[in-house]
Amino acid sequence: MPASTSLISSAAPKGDAIALVPVTTASLKTVISKLDIRQRKWVEAIGFEATEASVAIIPGTEGNIDRVLVGTGATAPSPADPWWLAAAAEQIHAGTYFIDADMDEQAMASAAFGWCMAQYQFDRYTAAKTIKRTLVGLTKTAASVAKRYVAAAAMVRDLVNTPAEHMGPADLQDAAEALAEDFSGICSTIVGEDLLDENLPAIHAVGRAAAEGREPRLIDLQWGNPKAPSLTLVGKGVCFDTGGLDLKPSAGMRLMKKDMGGAAHALGLAQLIMASNLDVNLRVLISAVENSVSANAYRPGDVLNTRKGLTVEIGNTDAEGRVVLCDALVVACEEKPDLLIDFATLTGAARVALGGDLPATYTNKDAVWHALENASTANNDPMWRMPLWAGYDKDLSSSIADLGNIAEGGFGGSITAALYLQRFVDASVPWVHFDVYAWNKKTSPGRPTGGEAQGLRATFAAIKSYLKV
Repeated sequence: MPASTSLISSAAPKGDAIALVPVTTASLKTVISKLDIRQRKWVEAIGFEATEASVAIIPGTEGNIDRVLVGTGATAPSPADPWWLAAAAEQIHAGTYFIDADMDEQAMASAAFGWCMAQYQFDRYTAAKTIKRTLVGLTKTAASVAKRYVAAAAMVRDLVNTPAEHMGPADLQDAAEALAEDFSGICSTIVGEDLLDENLPAIHAVGRAAAEGREPRLIDLQWGNPKAPSLTLVGKGVCFDTGGLDLKPSAGMRLMKKDMGGAAHALGLAQLIMASNLDVNLRVLISAVENSVSANAYRPGDVLNTRKGLTVEIGNTDAEGRVVLCDALVVACEEKPDLLIDFATLTGAARVALGGDLPATYTNKDAVWHALENASTANNDPMWRMPLWAGYDKDLSSSIADLGNIAEGGFGGSITAALYLQRFVDASVPWVHFDVYAWNKKTSPGRPTGGEAQGLRATFAAIKSYLKV
């Protein structure tokens, strides 16, 4: 995303800046009445009705653009809505613009975030488009907040969009190390056979079949104030998922470069926390592997050891995400953090239940969910609570091990995956599990097809609320 944060500024609008005027269907008549007769006829001629995501570019007297009417439908933009202006940004020409409306700082920051994300481009392999639309007239606080959100969301998109050829376990390690360097953190990594020496056998088992240079690893990033509330983020970093010996069909494998989307979310949220200088003791743990097929790949029917000492019978090698996460969750709980959050592109079942836009959200503490729910609403950043239904826990039973990595029958697949993870979480630790899609299947304003950060802004706000930082 080239220079995305340079697209917004607190500089005052100058003479060439073009006004962006939000218009509802109810206010359209009033807005049009303030235009000159020539402009009113133009609006009528183009059939502008202020429907959502519509724009009317109003010409000036000298062949210039006088202003742009931005349709918002039946309701005016809410302070939480980042996408009303994204729709306009995708339809107007290069230039400098400002919002001609009374807005508080939250509304201004939200609009600026959408403005930038609408202009996101993944240009690693192709030339970026040169159209540059700049938004000025923001307050300094709104511009600063928006820039931090944009940088975090763009990081998630960039990591997820990068093909597995250039986003293997070592590349995830590079991304974490770069963050540590940028914000004066510390990053260490346990790689390959050393995972066995450090009692991380489940991570090793899943990733051991990968080629040389793509060995499995646990990435450990630490930053912040040791005396502040402790926050640990855990991310599933399966950089490519063939399904292992339970090989996926080609259609199911096509998007598996995004199976490290959980790790991308953990790193993006970490960047937002560090850039905001949040007063926390932050730790980020990434289980980074490639689930490959080779002579030494783990097999259906194998029984694996885990850091917690529980044994796991492998019912399906394509349910590898929960296996690599369980060791990292145990590591996280050994320090009893005040809040533990994991992100994972874990199950197709979550997508069947909720679709691609709603991250399935599980937590063992109602107070945590209340913070998340309030933040989700306040930031127009959707998520949906799913139950840790204890009645399904028995479906993870195994006749030869402490538990299986899949449930018998396949019903409630996202729930049973979360219940599997819960077996490795200390019950006293407030814990959230996000089963995210990390992808937009279709394009909508500000959200092009491809990698996506989901629930990031809401989670950041909830962290501040729950930990009172």
